[in-house]
Amino acid sequence: MTRVKGGNVAKNRRRKVLKEAKGYFGSKHRLFKTAQEQTFHSGVYAFRDRKQNKRNFRKLWIQRINAACRENEISYSKFINGLNKAGIEVNRKMLSAIAIDDAAAFTNLVNIAKAALEGKTVKVDKKETKKEESKDYSSMTVAELKEVAKEKGIEGYTSMKKSELLEAIK
Repeated sequence: MTRVKGGNVAKNRRRKVLKEAKGYFGSKHRLFKTAQEQTFHSGVYAFRDRKQNKRNFRKLWIQRINAACRENEISYSKFINGLNKAGIEVNRKMLSAIAIDDAAAFTNLVNIAKAALEGKTVKVDKKETKKEESKDYSSMTVAELKEVAKEKGIEGYTSMKKSELLEAIK
């Protein structure tokens, strides 16, 4: 059997690893073996920290919401419970942004949550429902139309074509 030399392939592979390890301290950016070990570890750290980043941001948003709630004399847990009872679905990222940027709007949300906790119902603007009624369904995709049909409780929407879906929805 003839001898096969892997010169170009091996050189390119090593060069790629050393390029990834650029900027690492000491021999980790000079020597192939240590650079390869470090890039493996770096990949593991990056994967782990992408998950931790989501946790850290959620913690930050909750802290900001809690601080704004305390200014309005309600605890965070009661505020979130009140929003759930009032049927308001706003994620914590948006609540945090509202608490920072628009204190008056956040105070309104707190008042709605307090009222919901007491068992009272608060009127919310019905502009959203009017917009949905005047939607242009013909510009929607079939998947979006199927979701609308599902929400409206239309039977057999899964096997309908776009024209049939439009007629059934209207």
